[in-house]
Amino acid sequence: MVNTLKNLNRIVIKIGSSSLTHDSGLLDLWKMESLVKQIANLYNSGKDIIIVSSGAIAAGIGKMKLSEKPKSIPEKQAAAAVGQSTLMHMYEKFFAEFGITVAQVLLTKEDMYQDSRREHCINALEKLIDFRIIPIINENDVVAIDEIKVGDNDTLSAEVCKMINFENLIILSDINGVYNKDPRKFSDAFMIPVIDKIETLDMIDAGDAGSAVGTGGMQTKFKAARIIESVGKTMFIVNSGEPDVLNYLFSGQPFGTFFDFRNR
Repeated sequence: MVNTLKNLNRIVIKIGSSSLTHDSGLLDLWKMESLVKQIANLYNSGKDIIIVSSGAIAAGIGKMKLSEKPKSIPEKQAAAAVGQSTLMHMYEKFFAEFGITVAQVLLTKEDMYQDSRREHCINALEKLIDFRIIPIINENDVVAIDEIKVGDNDTLSAEVCKMINFENLIILSDINGVYNKDPRKFSDAFMIPVIDKIETLDMIDAGDAGSAVGTGGMQTKFKAARIIESVGKTMFIVNSGEPDVLNYLFSGQPFGTFFDFRNR
């Protein structure tokens, strides 16, 4: 069992808000450019790539000069509307430097679970892939309400991976991987490099939700793992703050936690 990207050709990459922004909520262009460069390298190796990107609301927080993350739905929708265009503009700018075209795709839960809409989503995404365009997906926070929200991009990225039948999901976050217990509370906690049985997650305290700019904590990553397990695929959880982390994964060096459910 080798935790490498080299033999995986269809990859969904989820980028969390903390991987794209400063603590202030403004986009961290250095982080963003580094991730785009690594993704472009994977793309140039011939891999099909879909990005599920957080950061719209966080970018909107900075642009609107808000002191904290909005709490009401209208405020979140307004921040998403302002931030989404900023986020896509920067993605287009950075990917264009490598000659890569990107496309914005905004989804709600209905788009993935209602049969006819799901079929249209799959067809559109596959056609973009055929044209060697990288789709950049986010939940349509401007119009989505609780009844039609996936709610977090860890879950959304896993559902996209399942829907489009990709081989692997990479969750880029601000955590190193999955630990046997909370490393913030227990000095003897250790990271688990490989998980190949979903029952392993039942023995781990997933803790609570994530950072000041994000919506996902370990609980949502475990939910993503269960979705990936249900279709027998693979998943990485890695720290995007590690320099060249995607390049190292591609070269076969172990990073983070690798979930391998291909032989479930």
